[in-house]
Amino acid sequence: MSFEYVILLHGMARTKNSMRKLEACLAGNGFQTVNEGYPSTRKTVEELAAVHLSAMVDQCMARGAVKIHMVTHSLGGIIARQYLQTRRLPPGSRIVMISPPNRGSELADAFRNWFFYRWIYGPAGRVLGAGPESLPNSLKPVSAEIGVITGNQSLNPLFSWMIPGEDDGKVAVERAKFPEMADFFVVPSSHSFIMRHPEVLTQTVFFLKNGRFSRESGK
Repeated sequence: MSFEYVILLHGMARTKNSMRKLEACLAGNGFQTVNEGYPSTRKTVEELAAVHLSAMVDQCMARGAVKIHMVTHSLGGIIARQYLQTRRLPPGSRIVMISPPNRGSELADAFRNWFFYRWIYGPAGRVLGAGPESLPNSLKPVSAEIGVITGNQSLNPLFSWMIPGEDDGKVAVERAKFPEMADFFVVPSSHSFIMRHPEVLTQTVFFLKNGRFSRESGK
């Protein structure tokens, strides 16, 4: 039995089902998985990290985990960074962030004062802007081996018009990056479905095992 665990963190207003394909892929490659839902639209990022992510880490530790990796989508990456502000993962643990707004999103700035945006996305959605005062841009550097995967195809031309440069329909490619990442990889996919992209599955497993992405595809 493997004692390498992977915590999967779904994105904003999504459920654990959105990470099922990744979960199956990881399990098929010898990892133990923890894939649980959390109230992404009802709690602050700080609460989600301190209560919900902490409980998942504790669950892994109780099962005898030697390494605790994380694979996150969108908001999940910011929750992981928030968790790491005050805590550390066991040595050798790695994180793959998929389409994270590591430097915020222009869309959050554009819509955060709209009633329906605030109603749907809650307190976490209001702090994900691209300005220097936003939560993603206010977090301290973290001590972890992190790989970032993002997409460059959009299903929403209007949103893409509002976002400078290449984007996945919600997050600019450049805003997925942050200084302490160990590696960066772009796939031709949109924000909402990138977690199921075959290349993302392959690269996620490769990074967790090697601490870098595979360049055999030439990307």
